[in-house]
Amino acid sequence: MTAKIFDSHAHYNDGRFDSDREQLLGELFAGPVSHILNCGITYADSVQCLELARQWPGMYAAAGIHPENVEESVPEDLQRLRALWADPRVVAVGEIGLDYHWDTPRDLQHFYFEEQLKLAKELDMPVVIHDREAHADTMELVRRYRPRGVMHCFSGSAEMARELADMGMYVGFTGVVTFANARRPLEAVAAVPPRLLLVETDCPYMAPVPNRGRRCDSGMIQYTAAAMAAVHGMSAEEMIAQTAENAAELFGITL
Repeated sequence: MTAKIFDSHAHYNDGRFDSDREQLLGELFAGPVSHILNCGITYADSVQCLELARQWPGMYAAAGIHPENVEESVPEDLQRLRALWADPRVVAVGEIGLDYHWDTPRDLQHFYFEEQLKLAKELDMPVVIHDREAHADTMELVRRYRPRGVMHCFSGSAEMARELADMGMYVGFTGVVTFANARRPLEAVAAVPPRLLLVETDCPYMAPVPNRGRRCDSGMIQYTAAAMAAVHGMSAEEMIAQTAENAAELFGITL
């Protein structure tokens, strides 16, 4: 494989990488991976993402407050994040959004999501949006604020994916597209033109088949890319190259 992977969404400061993080990242960057976007979920976690990005030339950070973490955050964190967003290694506001799977207070989720959407517009930065079982409310806010960015780990319908693409949003897919019951996500892949597709791991989660159930890492993206490529009549290598170009354009990174 000559095309290099751009993993557009990862969490390498997760504790599951504590035992071998340096070795794994060294192997990935020496092999199939050129770039990784490591995404923050709290202010403190975003600081760690930036520290990791400073250690590895191919790694960049997104800084933000995740909807599952709003209860451990305070409004002052939004201003503290400004210092991170000003750093050239931080290329996106994220991971932000809504998650109705858990019992996290929805009014608090909406507050942090909207405030970060406003700040992204003010700072002219792309957003990385998390949407889990909150499609209607997420889309209402996306329509209202019209951010530029990506709907990551997409789990909505083909119609929703098409609407996002019509708005110029990128749509990111994980190893879920390789699962046996992947009809719905593959229909969504088909609804998005290749120039607006991103491929991601969301590692350590979402390992693709044949690695399902294992800790995921960026080297596994080839399987996700192959499943996406088949939908668009492309090779896996073509999809890896296309999605790398897409991520570089969105996040303002030179390949």
